[in-house]
Amino acid sequence: VSLLGIASVMAPKAVRLEAWRRIGTDLDLQKLASLSSTIGFDGIVDAARDIVEGKIRGRVVVDM
Repeated sequence: VSLLGIASVMAPKAVRLEAWRRIGTDLDLQKLASLSSTIGFDGIVDAARDIVEGKIRGRVVVDM
């Protein structure tokens, strides 16, 4: 497993502000919404099973 990312805290503030501005204007919100799903607390066990079996992609938000 590799955790790859960008140490944005090391970027100058102006660069970070521009990055956030671009996220706000360039990101397709429908695509972003398709990367996550919301489940109830009672769905955790089934969702965990699906995650282990590779049936879920993206993020799962538990609505408690």
